Amino acid sequence: MKFQGTESYVATDDLTIAVNAAVTLERPLLVKGEPGTGKTELAKQIATSLGVRMIEWNIKSTTRAQQGLYEYDAVSRLRDSQLGEEKVHDVANYIRKGKLWEAFEAGEKVVLLIDEIDKADIEFPNDLLQELDKMEFFVYETGKTVKAVNRPIVIITSNNEKELPDAFLRRCFFHYIRFPDMETMRAIVEVHHPGIKEQLLTTALTQFFDIREQAGLKKKPSTSEVLDWLKLLLAEDMTAEDLKSGTAALPKLHGALLKNEQDVHLFERIAFMARGQR
Repeated sequence: MKFQGTESYVATDDLTIAVNAAVTLERPLLVKGEPGTGKTELAKQIATSLGVRMIEWNIKSTTRAQQGLYEYDAVSRLRDSQLGEEKVHDVANYIRKGKLWEAFEAGEKVVLLIDEIDKADIEFPNDLLQELDKMEFFVYETGKTVKAVNRPIVIITSNNEKELPDAFLRRCFFHYIRFPDMETMRAIVEVHHPGIKEQLLTTALTQFFDIREQAGLKKKPSTSEVLDWLKLLLAEDMTAEDLKSGTAALPKLHGALLKNEQDVHLFERIAFMARGQR
């Protein structure tokens, strides 16, 4: 099974190599990068490219590793026992399968996405070490072992909000998605907005990269945000000349790119100083 990218996802050569290396080694692919650089979308496109189903586990700050395996609903069993329910005699009726269990018992190869693992508690990755390594886990309530029928392709994403344990990192193949350069970004835009006028695209991307390179910026705009911005520009039928006619610093419809007041004030100060120097 080889990942070659898809028509709707621009995969660089190093990313393609990383995906195929992880598939060959049968190790989880840990993907890091700035928010909005397509880490989650990568898993979806791998599933599409390989023609397999994707199972998605979105991690939150309250997520526990055990939830990915299974959860035992003791409260429901107690209630049913008080009501005299017949199913109470089979503990399996009160086991809720998690995403790992779902992926392990799938009758075919699947992509398992563990999205934004760095949101969870620091012990979360360590709690999944053995399960991801051996592709099996033990269900204490039933006394049975759940083992992967087909080893899933595991994609794990991280926004680098916290460090991951070394023991966990050793079991992964790692890839950092670098922010696209100008040419790669052009290719990405062409996928999402085919036929965009060259002059508008050049002017817009020049302004976008100028914003990203501004010193003191709290949050740099991402790939997803520049795509949203371009969608707005096209909807408003703006031209390259319209973009150039903006203030010295703030671009048109900058709310799609700048997402906090500190960054907006930063560019307003730059515009104010530019006017004062004229």
